[in-house]
Amino acid sequence: MFNKKVIGALFALAFMVVGAASSYAQGGPVYGEVKLKKADGTEVPVEGALIEAYRTDTTSGKLPSAKTNSKGEFSFASIQHGHVYAIAVSAPGAGPRVTPDIKAGGPKVLVLLDEGDGRRVEEDEVRELIKVAGMSEEERKKSDAEYQKQLEKYNAEKKKAEDNHKIVSAALDAGDKAFNAKDYNTAIAKFDEGINADPDFEGSAPVLLNYKGVALRLRGFEAYRRSAQAGADRAAEMATAKADLNASADAFARGLEILNTKTNNDASIKENMTNTRKNILTNFVETHRLLVLTKADSSRVKDAIPIFAEYQKVETDKALKVKAMVTLGDILREAGEADDAITAYRAVLVEEPKNADSLAGLGLSLFNVGVSNDNKEQMQEGLNLMQSFVESAPDSHSLKASVQAAIEFLKTDMKMTPQKRGR
Repeated sequence: MFNKKVIGALFALAFMVVGAASSYAQGGPVYGEVKLKKADGTEVPVEGALIEAYRTDTTSGKLPSAKTNSKGEFSFASIQHGHVYAIAVSAPGAGPRVTPDIKAGGPKVLVLLDEGDGRRVEEDEVRELIKVAGMSEEERKKSDAEYQKQLEKYNAEKKKAEDNHKIVSAALDAGDKAFNAKDYNTAIAKFDEGINADPDFEGSAPVLLNYKGVALRLRGFEAYRRSAQAGADRAAEMATAKADLNASADAFARGLEILNTKTNNDASIKENMTNTRKNILTNFVETHRLLVLTKADSSRVKDAIPIFAEYQKVETDKALKVKAMVTLGDILREAGEADDAITAYRAVLVEEPKNADSLAGLGLSLFNVGVSNDNKEQMQEGLNLMQSFVESAPDSHSLKASVQAAIEFLKTDMKMTPQKRGR
């Protein structure tokens, strides 16, 4: 459910110089041996150690890599006179070592590894070590001081991240338990604790904001249901419903904002971000629906249009996509945004020409716009659509009565006759 921050660790790389006398030969081989010093003090040959030779008398250049044989031996057949190399050695179960100042014709190079994590040393690290080795004492002290400063900063950030992770994990767990128990007050408070611990981290904040948004929506819907009960303070309960549903929408909007402005190269976090985006958009659609259909607040209904469009991009189930398109049309129509509702319903009928909900919704929207604009063409199209609806929809459909009333008005007062649709 939840992904940790992935923080790259800093490594202290031992820099071991093994005697490699200068050679003035025209060129020749370099031989070496790699051993591992075990915890009991014994030394054993290392088979399969990776040997990488980087040229250090220039800023670039590298010989083909080699590996040690069963006796821990390696060799480079010929190194040209005047070329200088640093040999980096890494092996499973060992810490890496770098040996500088390797030239053709020198004595056998002995590399003694300590037990470690098997990390491979990178070329930039090798070159940085060579650079440090060539510094004066004063320069090295300055470099060490800067390194310590960076290390302290890293350690502080690492500790903060670890502390934040503990807080976020605990908040998510406690909030989830409260949510499942329908204790939405506690759940929201716990989710806030997790959000506040690391409010901009793309790996956790959007997840917590999504949970918070759902909890707020459910708490708001409970207030809406209480408002309809006998003896309820309807105004107070509807005010609570409005506040919670709007806060739900705000939580989802903040989650999307973080996801839209952050990137992360960690594969697990990227996957988490993708899944969370879909979850937020799915829940945001439902919150917009309730804001309007409960009559809690229709003032932000047009904000729903881009949210529904984004949802269409991430949803793969055609039935759910169509359902959301119908929902958008419904809430726009209910909020009095007939022109936008017409656009939404038409999009549904392109996908499903006989979709009853959109036939009714589009017919009613065209009827309302047509009557307002005294536009007979729109009224006629609306009448045709509504007639198709009443001929196919069951009497139990929630819009059946209002559609029949609209048809009767157009027939009686406007003297219009339904016409068969082309499709």
